[in-house]
Amino acid sequence: MMNRLRVLRAERAWSQADLADHLGVSRQTINAIEVGKYDPSLPLAFKIARLFGLRIEEIFSDDSADAKAAE
Repeated sequence: MMNRLRVLRAERAWSQADLADHLGVSRQTINAIEVGKYDPSLPLAFKIARLFGLRIEEIFSDDSADAKAAE
């Protein structure tokens, strides 16, 4: 799953630790989500979307959907 989390975080000048504190998760969780090693749970994805004032689909996208759109 691809995501815009790093960009959104950088726009606010937040470190991974800052974002983790806002969400109640570890900094390692934020890093794993940003590099695509971990897909957040649905409740966490909703929490992230609410924090940034966006829809989940505006933050996260399916790799296979992106590949199909490029064809």
